Amino acid sequence: MINRVKNNIEKYKLLEDTETVLAAISGGPDSMAMLYSLYELRQEYGIRILVAHVNHGVRGEFAKRDQDFVQAISNGLGLDYYTTDVDMVAYGKEHKMTSEEAGRLLRYDFFRKILKENGGGRIAIAHNKNDQAETVLHRIIRGTGLDGLRAMTMINGDVIRPLLNIGRDDIESFIEEKGIKTVEDHTNLQTVYTRNKIRLELIPYLRDNFNPNIVDSLYRLSEIAQSDLGVLDQEMEKKYNLIVKKRTNNSIIFKGEAFMEQDEGTARRIIRKALLNLLGNLEGFGEIHIQNAIDLFRSGVTGKSVDLGRDASAIVSYDDLIIRIGKAQSQKMDKTILEIGENRLPGWKLIVSLQEADLISDKGEFSNLHIDRDKVQGNIFIRPREDGDRIKPLGMEGTKKVKDIFIDNKIPREERNNIPIIGDKKGIIWIPGNAISRDYRVDSNTRSILKITIKTIEEEKN
Repeated sequence: MINRVKNNIEKYKLLEDTETVLAAISGGPDSMAMLYSLYELRQEYGIRILVAHVNHGVRGEFAKRDQDFVQAISNGLGLDYYTTDVDMVAYGKEHKMTSEEAGRLLRYDFFRKILKENGGGRIAIAHNKNDQAETVLHRIIRGTGLDGLRAMTMINGDVIRPLLNIGRDDIESFIEEKGIKTVEDHTNLQTVYTRNKIRLELIPYLRDNFNPNIVDSLYRLSEIAQSDLGVLDQEMEKKYNLIVKKRTNNSIIFKGEAFMEQDEGTARRIIRKALLNLLGNLEGFGEIHIQNAIDLFRSGVTGKSVDLGRDASAIVSYDDLIIRIGKAQSQKMDKTILEIGENRLPGWKLIVSLQEADLISDKGEFSNLHIDRDKVQGNIFIRPREDGDRIKPLGMEGTKKVKDIFIDNKIPREERNNIPIIGDKKGIIWIPGNAISRDYRVDSNTRSILKITIKTIEEEKN
């Protein structure tokens, strides 16, 4: 067992650039076998082991027994121990997911919190070959795509599974041989959960009636899927990068026209990749969620959105198709008076300069504008849009609502508060990239010209 775990660590680089490993320990045979294997190898790989245990709030006195057991084992080995109590049933109801999905999310949130407090590292999970077979079968029953067949991997981001290719029989033999104490979760023997039914009823039935090596066959299927999809992923990465227009902390924006040219299979993979990039994993997302996003995007109805779960949504915004986590990041900027010279505005992430100029021009660009200084009333300022804003656009008669200008220019609603408006006491002088007022233009009677230049702080760095 120890040598097999060591081979996995070497082959899959499970501990590369890692000094801390958080072992998720339930107290059952699998997790205890993993804990003792890592403990035996800790000095060889120079790792610090932390132990974490989660009480999911569904097993009453048994859960407390397991918490105390894992704590006692950790203390005996001299390892730091962390535990928490959660209510996965209540959390699942609140967030419209199964209790199993809720438990998984709560566990990993807890594990990553501990790692963050300890300077980072890897999370070791005791999934084994039988777990992998059950996962593949579970996903087939639910209607998985190709990605579902690869199921779990030996390493996925900050998660490692050093026992993934080791069968349950071998694990139990190791436990017995070493005399390692364990506790058994009695809910593993109850068929109220789908996974337990697969473990206790379906796999034994398939083994006895169809294939005595069903676990090995399903595990081999996951390995083949993993290998083949690795090639496909490389090609999809190239296409994905061509279709992505912009990436922010909480959203990925696709070029609508480019996305619409993709076939159904490619579109699904692009959506999955966006969610994976934003969330780090695809827990809780099924093919129905991916298809809902594609159907919305193909509808092309601006302003329409669909909830995908886990605080994720798909949104159509003019020519852009957006996958977003949480609400749009739009903050109301302060109104600021601009002085002659350079004005650095960290809140806006802009540098706005006012300076005298000799050039006579009535043409405005996105980055600079020449105006008649004598036509300005009071101070020049920068501010966000306000309700009822209007401008007298150059080349037009009368006035036009700023809101209508944003709509005509296909500015997404959530970005409109971040667009600067330059104005004075009399009205709006300039909306960079969108509109220029005719009231301030340079003409034959102009005696003094003021040049307004605007650039981002990032542009200055470049």
